[in-house]
Amino acid sequence: MGYIYEEIIGEIKSRIKAGWLQPGGKLPSIRSFAKELNCSINTILKAYAELEKTHQIYSVPKRGYFLVGSDKLNKSDPMFIDFSSAGPDKRKMPYQDYQHCMNQAIDLYKEEMFQYSEPLGLQSLRYQLAQQLQDLQVFASSKRICVVSGSQQALDLLVSLPFPNRKEEICVEQPTHFSFIDSITSRGLKAVGIEISQNGIDLDYLEKVFRARSIKFFYTVSRFQNPTGYSYTNEEKKKIVKLAQKYDVYIIEDDYMGDLDTKRKADPMFAYDPSGRVIYTKSFSKVLLPGLRLGMAVLPEELLKDFSRAKFAADVHTPVLTQGALEIYLSSGMYNAHIQKLRRQYKKKGTILKQAYLDHLPSEASFTGGDSGFYSTIKLPRGMKAKQLVEHLKKKNVLVQDATNMYLPEYKKENRIRLSVSQVEDRKIPIGVRRIGEVIGDLQR
Repeated sequence: MGYIYEEIIGEIKSRIKAGWLQPGGKLPSIRSFAKELNCSINTILKAYAELEKTHQIYSVPKRGYFLVGSDKLNKSDPMFIDFSSAGPDKRKMPYQDYQHCMNQAIDLYKEEMFQYSEPLGLQSLRYQLAQQLQDLQVFASSKRICVVSGSQQALDLLVSLPFPNRKEEICVEQPTHFSFIDSITSRGLKAVGIEISQNGIDLDYLEKVFRARSIKFFYTVSRFQNPTGYSYTNEEKKKIVKLAQKYDVYIIEDDYMGDLDTKRKADPMFAYDPSGRVIYTKSFSKVLLPGLRLGMAVLPEELLKDFSRAKFAADVHTPVLTQGALEIYLSSGMYNAHIQKLRRQYKKKGTILKQAYLDHLPSEASFTGGDSGFYSTIKLPRGMKAKQLVEHLKKKNVLVQDATNMYLPEYKKENRIRLSVSQVEDRKIPIGVRRIGEVIGDLQR
């Protein structure tokens, strides 16, 4: 059963399809729409917020919400540049290879598809994942590995589970990605933010938080953080693990893009405490096909039973067919060959982006990350709002992401935008950044 706000989104899309709402046209006011559909104002706000996240509508202060129109955005323009889409490059995805694996999986697992499987995943895939993880310096028994429907599912289940340290608060980098923010706020959980910048986090402050608060776990994206693009050094990772050991805090290390790290001596935090203090999660969405919704988690033995029960309650198990196809893709060597190509591609994009920042951003703006080609942020000059910049850039056929909603409410900053160049042609990256720099300059004047 879906949420009511999803039904509201469906109603809006129906009106667009029927021609009742035109590109650039104004949507019903929040109060009038809530009255018309007999629902709460908060439900309408949620629906509008979701549509705004995906750039289907935009808001104008004191005027309301409007449907993105051709006068604002022209995707047919050959120089339309989308820095907001953060998925893998569609032109580089292994469609044909993965199709072969899917066909083989149908033959290999046709019996299993007619019955329920293990909540923690196919044992054969878990064994294969254990072998694959060794290349990332993650050494763990296949019995501790759980296959999930995207790593976000693992994170969403873990925030609600009781941990052996019997603590309740969550410490999280600020900013961080939307979905984890939603997992925390939708449950009303207690959370402590720690700012992450181009220089990482303040480890002294992290220790102060660990010492003074009842921290259940510290959630961190250890490489190519979303949205800042920051990657911790090995020395920083060691210090964070030592602090967690000292103050009985768990770490959830989201290493969703660790495969793309070109620094082969870079270790995950898990390597510094494989006992279970560090819970390691990984996604295949950014390097394979996002629609497959495949991820995994390496759990401590004391959490396996509760996690398995929660996974079963959520969806019984991850689909057998997609699990089987991933197993074949990994064991055949296709995955490693694909990753080698992606590393070179995204590293090049990151290099181009960094140079473009240096060439075209005004001195009053600063940037973080960019190494992976996936994520980086721009901190806008004093007094400038991200929402304002986003709307002006649409008129220049450039899409960027307002990062305001990537903060917990009490830590919110409204002067950050997120960029991803993962789907942007190399030649367009400097052009797009130049347009951003020009619009920032115009707004300053």
